[in-house]
Amino acid sequence: MDFNFTQSIKYWKVVTDCHRGFKNMVRYFNLKKEFSTFSILSKSNPRFSIDWKDRYFCYNDNTSETPFDQHYIYHTAWAARIIARTNPKEHVDISSSLYFCSIVSAFVPVKFYDFRPANLNLTNLSSDNADIIRLPFEDGSIESLSCMHTVEHIGLGRYGDHLDPDGDLKAMSELCRILMRSGNLLFVVPIGKSKIMFNAHRIYSYDQIMQYFKKLKLQEFSLISCFEQNSGIIINATKDQADLCDYGCGCFWFTKE
Repeated sequence: MDFNFTQSIKYWKVVTDCHRGFKNMVRYFNLKKEFSTFSILSKSNPRFSIDWKDRYFCYNDNTSETPFDQHYIYHTAWAARIIARTNPKEHVDISSSLYFCSIVSAFVPVKFYDFRPANLNLTNLSSDNADIIRLPFEDGSIESLSCMHTVEHIGLGRYGDHLDPDGDLKAMSELCRILMRSGNLLFVVPIGKSKIMFNAHRIYSYDQIMQYFKKLKLQEFSLISCFEQNSGIIINATKDQADLCDYGCGCFWFTKE
């Protein structure tokens, strides 16, 4: 029987699903065996109730190293270190990682704003609603500002926002508008060969970002490369290094003169 392309895709999906199902079945029986062994070992010191009906198998955590998303680990670490150095009286964040905002609020008061505000309850940290293309701040009023792994999504509808091909440009214009003279902006987006991965995100070239923020001064550009997994962050990276990426993470520290 001849397969057309669609049939071939369906066929390989079935094969892949079967393979995944077989692997999970093997893991299931291995874990059932481990449960039995653990139950026997626990009888000598029964500190907890243990019953097969309470099982909660974790199939994918038995790895040789702890996995992580290097974009989100390294860019938040980069930004937190800069804020520790600049030590502002208050920091305003627009829709970046909640982990970043929560940790930084331990040493600097943080105000977090998002299209979908977060119900956070921590000292030194507040959360409120804001639309990044119409931010509720006066011109030049924010001394310390961050917007990281956010702008690339604006206008693509992923988070319930309106479809707008120029939504990201409007957002970047707002960040420039509200930043105080001599203020700091920490800005992070995917970097490499420019394109849209609809409706997830945009990838920007280094030159695009420098053009969009031409009214600001670049203090530092650092890069999380896409070439080597868990290779860390390149502090003071170059445009050439950024241009080699398909999906790197560009970390820009701008000031307003």
